[in-house]
Amino acid sequence: QLRLVESGGGLVQPGESLRLSCVVSGSTLDSYTIGWIRQAPGKEREGVSCIRTSEGLTYYGDSVKGRATISRDNAKNTVYLQMNSLKPEDTGVYYCSAEAPIITPQAMCTAHDQYAYDYQGQGTQVTVSS
Repeated sequence: QLRLVESGGGLVQPGESLRLSCVVSGSTLDSYTIGWIRQAPGKEREGVSCIRTSEGLTYYGDSVKGRATISRDNAKNTVYLQMNSLKPEDTGVYYCSAEAPIITPQAMCTAHDQYAYDYQGQGTQVTVSS
């Protein structure tokens, strides 16, 4: 059974940076497409960034392009999301989710709001506020 554990969230001021981490256990990292999916109160779920870990193919949502970088360390079974120039609208719970690698990063990140990902962690809260 795949297990995903997120960390790195917190309270930051606008313009600051955060790095979120997702540690994957129960399988090797390069067997999945991994995504950071955020849920903000009153808003639809949003795919922030997704990566096919075997080859490094990535996708970024329009709201974070140029401000976010997704990366992976296969040796540590960890996927990272570096977010810079944070805005109040980046506030939300960030979930690390996993799908079979046949799913492209774009398909994973743009899945409709009710789609149930194969695996998902418990989430980490990010709050951007002055």
